[in-house]
Amino acid sequence: MFSIIIPTLNNLKYLKFCIESIKKNSKLKNEIITHVNIGDDGTIDFLQQEKIDFTHTDYNSGICEGINKAAKLAKFNYILYAHDDFYFCPNWDEILEKEVKKIGHNNFYISGTMMNEGQINFNCGETLNDFDEKKFLDNYKNYNYYDFQGSTWAPSLVHRDIWNKVGGLSEEYFPGTGSDPDFNMKLWNLGIRIFKGINDFKVYHFGSTVLRKKLNKISKNKYGSTGGKIFLLKWGISIKFFKKYYLKSDTIYNGPLKNPNKNLLYFFELIKCKLYLLYLKIFFKA
Repeated sequence: MFSIIIPTLNNLKYLKFCIESIKKNSKLKNEIITHVNIGDDGTIDFLQQEKIDFTHTDYNSGICEGINKAAKLAKFNYILYAHDDFYFCPNWDEILEKEVKKIGHNNFYISGTMMNEGQINFNCGETLNDFDEKKFLDNYKNYNYYDFQGSTWAPSLVHRDIWNKVGGLSEEYFPGTGSDPDFNMKLWNLGIRIFKGINDFKVYHFGSTVLRKKLNKISKNKYGSTGGKIFLLKWGISIKFFKKYYLKSDTIYNGPLKNPNKNLLYFFELIKCKLYLLYLKIFFKA
C-alpha cells in the first residue's frame, strides 16, 4: 500500500478529480495526504468532509516544504509524490506493487509515464472541461512509451526509509524547480542506482494547473533559472549534465545504472559546467 502525497494551491476542481481517479482506479487500500497551500477556495472543507489527512500553510510554501510536511503523516512504507493535475490510470497501484516486489529491495526510485503532457502524446482534453474520460480509458493501453532510465520526477515512488535518510526534498528550491533532480542526486550519493520509469504506470497530465506552474507564472524565468543555478552551486554539475551522464535519462531501461563513462565529451562538458560554476560563485545572488 502507498502513501500518496499531493501538494495543492487553490486548485480544488482538479484536486477532486485527481483524488476521484485514485479512489476509482486503485486496487489497494492506499492513503492520500495533501498539503494545502492557502486553501481558501474550499479545499480544506472538502478534505475534512472526505476524511483525507492534510497539512496546511496559510502562505504559498511551494512544493518542497509542503511535501515534506505532508510526508511526515505517511503511515505506509512507500511514499508516492503526485501532482493535483494527474488522472491515475486503472490498476496503477498493482503495477507499482508488482514492480517493487520484482526489485526485491528498497534502494530504488520509480517514476511513471505521463500522457498528454509528458512522454506520450495522447490528447483527450487540455482541461477538465473538455476531458473525454471514456476516450482515454478506452484507448490509453494502446499508447505506449517504454520502461526508461532516469525519471519523470513525478509521479515518483521511494521507500519511506530512503526518503527520511536524505531528508525529503530540499527546501532551498522554491517553488520547486530543481528539487526533483536534487532529490535524485541525493539518492545517487546514497548509492541508489535503480532509477526506472515504468511504461505501464500511467497518468494523464493536464499540465497547466499544477502548483509549481501556478507559482512559476509569477516569475517563470527567474525561478526556472534559479533552480538550475542552485543545483550547480550545490553539486558542481548542471542538471542537464547529471541527467545525461548519470541518470542516462530517457534511454531504454536495461538494469541498474553504473558510474558515468568518463570520455572526452564527458570532460569537455564537465569543464563547461565548472566554468559556469566559477561565474556563478562570483556573480550569482539567490
